[in-house]
Amino acid sequence: MAESAPIANLIELSGGSFLMGNEQDAYPADGEGPVREVFLSSFSISSTAVTNAEFEAFVADTNYLTTAEQSEDGNPPWSFVFAGLLPDDFSPTRGVLGAEWWRQVEGADWLHPEGPGSELGPGCSRWNHPVVHVSWFDAKAFAEWADCRLPTEAEWEFAARGDLNQKRFPWGDESKLGEDFMCNIFTGSFPDKNDAEDGWVGTCPVDAFPANNFGLHNCSGNVWEWCDDWFSSRHESDEPIIDPKGPLMGLDRVVKGGSYLCHDSYCNRYRLGARMGLLPDSSLGHQGFRIAR
Repeated sequence: MAESAPIANLIELSGGSFLMGNEQDAYPADGEGPVREVFLSSFSISSTAVTNAEFEAFVADTNYLTTAEQSEDGNPPWSFVFAGLLPDDFSPTRGVLGAEWWRQVEGADWLHPEGPGSELGPGCSRWNHPVVHVSWFDAKAFAEWADCRLPTEAEWEFAARGDLNQKRFPWGDESKLGEDFMCNIFTGSFPDKNDAEDGWVGTCPVDAFPANNFGLHNCSGNVWEWCDDWFSSRHESDEPIIDPKGPLMGLDRVVKGGSYLCHDSYCNRYRLGARMGLLPDSSLGHQGFRIAR
């Protein structure tokens, strides 16, 4: 680990068995089920997603260029930004067919989350927000620099559940505790109007909401988090399942946790058993990570 690397806020977990996956409210193509018993060895995982400040220390030490900062075939570098975070007078940009709220913004990257004119810096209000616009390759590079690694999907879900067996969220089964929001999601009418009932539009600080029983913050909502595993909608069936690491190969990598764009009327993948696959070179404004050892 480099001398200037931040001391990761790692929480030691003794491992054990838990029921992984979900069969209620599931998206069948995502492979949330079947629910299966998994046994894990002890490991450590960071209590929060990696912040902009922590990622800046990595970049300063290594001169690392993220996927979003690298041009391809001579074209300007770009990344996907949620349209609702762009100014009304922002220049027209290309969108994603069928998900036009994602805009292809030239110059958008971890240091410029909404493109030119949105540069972050020490002391800014988002310095303690999760770093975004990071690909799986970027997350892996940071983890190795910090003498860590990315968590496996099983480790991530075990830690996120906080010993609450088969609950939908880190705090229980209901999306709110009484009238209190417990995570950062999209409130209002997606994708046109976020009324910020939960207190936030876009990302929030990595520790903005209460920790779960294991001391982890924001395992639901805020940003999707990369796992080390290749994605597959089929799972190991041999018993027992011990320290699974996912398929040996694939096209996508697993992401977990949902983001500030999750909305019950559109995408309730901020449930703990939910999952998706993303190409490892994907770069989006709601994609982050935490690290493990």
